[in-house]
Amino acid sequence: MKNEGNEAAGTRVPIRLSMDDPQPMYRQIESQLRDFILSGQLPPGTKLPSVRALAKDLACSVITTRRAYQDLEGAGFIRTRQGMGTVVAELAQDTLSRHRREPVEEAFGHAVQAGRRAGFSEGELRAVFEETLEKSRQEQGVKP
Repeated sequence: MKNEGNEAAGTRVPIRLSMDDPQPMYRQIESQLRDFILSGQLPPGTKLPSVRALAKDLACSVITTRRAYQDLEGAGFIRTRQGMGTVVAELAQDTLSRHRREPVEEAFGHAVQAGRRAGFSEGELRAVFEETLEKSRQEQGVKP
């Protein structure tokens, strides 16, 4: 499934669901909303689509969207108030930093493990990291 954007109360939430993704749909919704919140694309106070409106836009079950919203609310990313809807929560700076850092550390951890299994030294791992970072800079047109 592909969705270009969901709108409610003027908020555009470009969630894309994939049947090929091994993650359940509620996790796909949750992780994409979390990424939008952490990146600042959905700032604190932003009104989100209702559970029903999001389910309709994504052509999925209300149970699916409700589960994603419940998980995000449990983690403190969103707040829901009866009769007022769901909004992006204000996150403390240390919490925001921690949530932004965790997936990067996890990815680096997996990369280091793969490198160690392949017999790379720490110096070789650092060189691969620097080369990868430089390649990314060039592809994105970012100056060092």
